[in-house]
Amino acid sequence: MLKEERHRRILELLETEGRLVAADLPQRLGVSGHTVRRDLDELADASSLRRVHGGALARSPVASTYEGRATQAVDGKIATARAAATLLEPGQVVILDGGSTALHLVDAIPPGHTGTFVTHSPPVAAALGRRSGLEVVTVGGTLDRRAMVAVGAATIQAFGGISADLCFLGVWALHAERGISTAYYEEAEVRRVLVGCADRVVGLVSQEKLGTAAAFTFAPATALTHLATEPDVPDAVLRPFAELGLHILQAG
Repeated sequence: MLKEERHRRILELLETEGRLVAADLPQRLGVSGHTVRRDLDELADASSLRRVHGGALARSPVASTYEGRATQAVDGKIATARAAATLLEPGQVVILDGGSTALHLVDAIPPGHTGTFVTHSPPVAAALGRRSGLEVVTVGGTLDRRAMVAVGAATIQAFGGISADLCFLGVWALHAERGISTAYYEEAEVRRVLVGCADRVVGLVSQEKLGTAAAFTFAPATALTHLATEPDVPDAVLRPFAELGLHILQAG
């Protein structure tokens, strides 16, 4: 089997199975373990997968810039936000993370809704501020321009004193075994705290992020109580998360 054919087959297996064990691939591909390791390294260097100890996971396809993410998978993010918004009730205290899906969730808040929203994202705070009836609490810190959120010790300390009804968590990548991960270390440290700040933690996860991994894992998948996503995600993709006990939210 030629190298290009092996690479294509590896990616096909990864898409189907969600995780590859390097020790299993020599027999499946008919090549040596050295060749498998080299193939996986080359595919990782090409950003086609993420190498992990003992194998590989699908790499999150999320765009590397804030501007790029704002225009990526827009329809899926809108559907995800609408599904998440079904949990909103009047008078709640809600933590709303940063990100493009969070901005779509602001748009999905029902007219006349009342409640308190806490966010460390200036764009999200500005969007919430344009909605009448909402009390908006902004959490400060050092602005990470890559994600347009506050990060650092002051941000973490502020969230440590909040007990909310709901937390809508922006998700870069979610894998049933690997957990919840993101591309930025400081953002991961803030989100590590966020998952413990609310009775219910809702992952905002459009389809392309499911079954993928990024550099910094900050919590297991079970840190989420709910997974909000698009209505047309195949059952086979959602099954591993449902088996972990996550409540799946989908809205047409």
